[in-house]
Amino acid sequence: MANIKSSKKDIRRTIRRAADNKQVRSRLKTLTKSATAAVKTGDADKVKAAAKVTASAYDKAVKKGVIHKNKANRLKSRLAKAEAKARTATKPEKPAKADKAAK
Repeated sequence: MANIKSSKKDIRRTIRRAADNKQVRSRLKTLTKSATAAVKTGDADKVKAAAKVTASAYDKAVKKGVIHKNKANRLKSRLAKAEAKARTATKPEKPAKADKAAK
């Protein structure tokens, strides 16, 4: 245990910040899991909403200094890819137009 008053204060501050950071990281994990679950269901609207909320949370975590900006961008990119894949999987195919040559 530290003897100096400022060191004791630093320890208290570190504990408080670590707890705050842990809470943010836990929320990011939860949001990511819910977004991937939405992707698996295939509902495009749910996926879009979940991806938007999750991407926003990543940006806020970067702003707070909880995670590195490159990590956030990498994870958001993966999420966007999954969203696009889910959107194209649920998109109905367009009916083929009748050829003029067939007439």
